[in-house]
Amino acid sequence: MADGIDYKRMMPLMFAVFVNIAGFSLILPLLPFYGPLFGAGPFEVALLFAAYSLGNVFGEIYWGRQSDKHGRRAVLIVTTAGAALTYVAFAFVPSLWLAIAVRVVNGFFGGTLSVAQGFLADASPPEKRAKAMGLFGSSFSVGFAFGPVIGGLLAGTGGSLADFRAPILAAAALCAITCVWSLAVLRNAKEPLGKAAPLPRYSEGLHYVTTHPTLLRLFVISFFGIAAFASMEAVYGLWSEANFGWTARDLGFAFIAIGMGGLVIQLFFLQPLVTRLGEGRVIALGLFTLAASMLLQPILREPYTAVALMGLLMMGHSLAFPTAGALTSRTVPVDRQGSVMGFLMASNAFSRIVAPPTFGLIYEFGHDLPWYAGAVMIALIVPLALQLVALAKPSANG
Repeated sequence: MADGIDYKRMMPLMFAVFVNIAGFSLILPLLPFYGPLFGAGPFEVALLFAAYSLGNVFGEIYWGRQSDKHGRRAVLIVTTAGAALTYVAFAFVPSLWLAIAVRVVNGFFGGTLSVAQGFLADASPPEKRAKAMGLFGSSFSVGFAFGPVIGGLLAGTGGSLADFRAPILAAAALCAITCVWSLAVLRNAKEPLGKAAPLPRYSEGLHYVTTHPTLLRLFVISFFGIAAFASMEAVYGLWSEANFGWTARDLGFAFIAIGMGGLVIQLFFLQPLVTRLGEGRVIALGLFTLAASMLLQPILREPYTAVALMGLLMMGHSLAFPTAGALTSRTVPVDRQGSVMGFLMASNAFSRIVAPPTFGLIYEFGHDLPWYAGAVMIALIVPLALQLVALAKPSANG
């Protein structure tokens, strides 16, 4: 703990995050091929993506409060066990709408990002929080890179529902491993409070954000940027199958680019760029990268280029939105952190719920249209990021 971070407690959490995210991301490349076996069109496939986010909203609110009362470790044990059971149910559902319902419940048990971040906050002092969150982001990205590969390898030909049971049950097994690991190895960095934290005051957060020029721009950027990124994830499998004839296995390997793109940015470039350029310029750079990757996909339309551009998409995401979140937290006074950050979480979750089905409908009108729509949406918020250069005060390490 020489630098103030409790690595003895934090590194087991990093492993738990890695395994859990690998289980979650394992499913992502399967959904565009799994849904049509129930007769799902692009809109319903996008609903399968959005359903998880809907459950996440309620999970993040509920489990974050319960972790204050019962401890982070206890909540992680319960939620990973619940996630394992819902994956087993998902493997054997008989209909599309039941599959969507199970995804909502699965998302509820998966809504533990605030719990993991709370654990990190417990195990690190405020001045080392950025470094701790960087470790968290790295574990997330590595899990996100390797999970889809496992899913693709286990999916078989993808011609029947039975072909998808092995990878879905593998996701259940990874969640079960996380549960056992949390039970056997993980230890709380702080004692539980014995009472649940109060609910974030979203109405207060909304009023404060809409009257604060910097925060208002950050919220608009986060809402539309995350909406576009989530939508591209949802339609990418459909688009690549239509253009290149990709299977779930091909898409699983392509997702390596997404995870590794985020990992490279978080490990090597994010903090130096923020220090050198400031948050506003880094957010603008990330948004520009996002827009360029979307615009080039239908123009270049080559398999290897498509993989590289998805990696570029994740790089842009990893530049813009962790920086926007950090700047939001730094801008908000201590007494308003709960309401404003709670509102940010709710706003971002809402964007992940409504955007993928909307872009699924757009996809039905033309397979290339979501890429252009996403690029235009991002381009429209780049000026807001450039305005942050003047509005945001330099950070202490900037």
